[in-house]
Amino acid sequence: MGDHKDASRGAETPQRADAQRNRERILAVAVTELTRSADTPLSVIAKKACVGQGTFYRNFPSREALVMEIYRHELRQVAESADQLLSRREPDRALREWMDRLARFGMTKAGLADAIRQATSSPDGPAKPGHDSLLQATDRLLRACEEAGVIRPGVSADDLILALGGLWQLDPASDWQSRAARLFDLVMDGLRVGAPGRKETDAP
Repeated sequence: MGDHKDASRGAETPQRADAQRNRERILAVAVTELTRSADTPLSVIAKKACVGQGTFYRNFPSREALVMEIYRHELRQVAESADQLLSRREPDRALREWMDRLARFGMTKAGLADAIRQATSSPDGPAKPGHDSLLQATDRLLRACEEAGVIRPGVSADDLILALGGLWQLDPASDWQSRAARLFDLVMDGLRVGAPGRKETDAP
């Protein structure tokens, strides 16, 4: 009987993997299409994602559900990338690269602003997802940098997010990458001032 159960689980795995690929493809297409126009018909998104209407609505029964899942999906990816970067980079390098991930999320959020407003505007509509996971990821990066002695002590996640507030003013249609990079480099320079591991000869 145990073999029968194991075989059943093995048979289901390709189906689950295929369903996950369908879901991710829908989300990828939806980000592009809804950023272009908040009123893009769901049928257009389903067609471009190469899935049937039934598959689409099993994953996302409404426009609101789709928009909120895009937001959660992008937010989750940014938060999870903090630990991935910390496992592969020195803490300060991980923090700087994570800022680039945050910028891409910010531009997606800005591009989807109309769709998010539409999805959350009705009294019985869904609430916008909280940013706790983003703040926790920011805190993990800052604590790793602080323990390594590469940033000044005592900087909180709230401090850093406020310092990066200029990111949300950038126009997604502009050359935002170079402007964001300059902002982040300035913030990193500020974080390094007063770091225990910083030598006097490192000062400009």
